[in-house]
Amino acid sequence: MAVDSIPPIILTQLNYLLSHSPYSIKVEQMWSGSKNPGLLDRFTLAIPFCLDYIKWDVIYNAQFPLLAPDIIFGPEDENFRPYPAGREGELKPKNSLSDWNCKDPTRLLSLIHELRSLYMAYQKKRVAEVDDERLKFEISTMYSREGIEMYMSSGVDKPEEVKLAVPLLEMDLNKTIVGSTWRHQQKIYLQVIYPVSRKYLAMASAPRLKLISSPELKTLFSIDEFRLPTWLEGMCMAEYLPTLEDMLETQIRDAVSSIEVRRKFITALAIPFGRPVEADPVFCRKATFLACSGMFTFLVHFTIPLQFPRQQPALMLQSSQHFHSHSGNAPIKSAILQDYPWSPRWDVAQMAERIFDFLVEECLNFKKYCNEVLVQQR
Repeated sequence: MAVDSIPPIILTQLNYLLSHSPYSIKVEQMWSGSKNPGLLDRFTLAIPFCLDYIKWDVIYNAQFPLLAPDIIFGPEDENFRPYPAGREGELKPKNSLSDWNCKDPTRLLSLIHELRSLYMAYQKKRVAEVDDERLKFEISTMYSREGIEMYMSSGVDKPEEVKLAVPLLEMDLNKTIVGSTWRHQQKIYLQVIYPVSRKYLAMASAPRLKLISSPELKTLFSIDEFRLPTWLEGMCMAEYLPTLEDMLETQIRDAVSSIEVRRKFITALAIPFGRPVEADPVFCRKATFLACSGMFTFLVHFTIPLQFPRQQPALMLQSSQHFHSHSGNAPIKSAILQDYPWSPRWDVAQMAERIFDFLVEECLNFKKYCNEVLVQQR
């Protein structure tokens, strides 16, 4: 972002939005609508909604930065009127645009959040108007759940379908991890997609289902490896969700417990290797140790998988004395090493000892490889 070319009032509000919003809002592009093309006063925001992004253009005027911006919605939302015009003589309710204060850095944040809430209500209204009995029934069984987002997808070249983003688990995932640095609240959602059917079907097909989580959650738990329970014939979503949540909660608690298993492994590595130079103190997924063989010193990088100890760590060696002359003096590294003695049934002390024994021999091969690289560079 070219900070110097954004008017200060606009920049202050944009920075506040990006740093304080609970949603991971992104700026996709910036451009100028001013007579001075060097002043960037317009930008596109990608705003998370229903497990996808809605894109809105925010149009300020660099010549009059004290004025509230205009918001241009996507072409598929031409019927979205968040602030309808009242009848003549009627008092209009206050909103974030009518109550604009350019000196308040929170105003753009308030405006975008208000519009997002109104957009959510607009989409729920669209879904409620769909003439599909099965869909109406399914949604009625989930009214007690908070935070469900809906999106009605339709168009000339697109089939009519309704997308739901259903938040799962009442547990606070952020609080399950001691020392977590997650900035945003971690969540897991079930994406449910119903094709719209305007005729009665005696046996409706299962909706399309996909589990989606906050990106940062992958450091704790792999959504991709979670197997969704089977959707049984005649089942409805109210019957499906409790089973899914029970399975998820069990696996999340197992994932939290596995952090301590990885921590004990890193502690065991310190016996043959010495104290780590660096280690991940929260999730215990990475650790680096300094080792030597005679006069040859090198680093050993451990990447510990979520499936540890069922799946063994990946090792990589990095020389402290050999460097690539054609790559900005980057240190020479080995390939990923995973072909070494391993059994998930060993205790962590034996795992550490067997890895150390393996590296006693392997580091000689790595030293030879480093010397060969240096010869080729001459």
